[in-house]
Amino acid sequence: MLVSDKIYLSLCTFLSVIIVVGNLIYQKFVALPLLPFHTFELSAGAVLYPLTFLITDLITEFYGKEKANFCVKLGMAMNILVAMIILFIDHLKATSWSKVDSATFHQVFGLFGVAFIGSVLAFYLAQRVDILIYSWIRQITKQRFLWLRSNGSTAISLLIDTSTVVTFLVIFKVLPADRLGTLILNSYSYKLFFTLLSTPLFYLSVRILKQWMKSEIKI
Repeated sequence: MLVSDKIYLSLCTFLSVIIVVGNLIYQKFVALPLLPFHTFELSAGAVLYPLTFLITDLITEFYGKEKANFCVKLGMAMNILVAMIILFIDHLKATSWSKVDSATFHQVFGLFGVAFIGSVLAFYLAQRVDILIYSWIRQITKQRFLWLRSNGSTAISLLIDTSTVVTFLVIFKVLPADRLGTLILNSYSYKLFFTLLSTPLFYLSVRILKQWMKSEIKI
């Protein structure tokens, strides 16, 4: 297997892992005092979620839109598989000696189906927009301004993603309606903050991948 194929497979796998784990832990909300004047309050599932856009941007940069879209679809497929497994296990009765009884399991994972639908809709829509905008900016700038196409596409896509998933969960009463605006603002501001801070990571990743691609050609 070529180095480029291994990289692509690794990026797709990492994307799927972040999405699946995020859906499993979304019910826990955390406070992150990252700024001296503001504490971010958001779902634990959103903490590493911005990395998914960094990953799809990397794939789009090196492999094109088609392979980036395939990776997004693969992530959705993995989510569907995990959701089906959890829903099946949730319907099985726990033994009397089980450390986790049926009620506790249902309380933690029982709403995964609702979260899954909202997450998949938001994820698919936002990632498609991100890939399109990234490719468009890359084309009109003639492959210059790497920071612009990465941060610009992600900033718009994250707003779409956050608004969609939070609104969906509020509609189905998973989250309180009176927290709608606050949750969207906190979650989006954190994701945007995370994205801007990870810009050096994106540049570093691009440089490393370029070196690996060159070494493959030399071989």
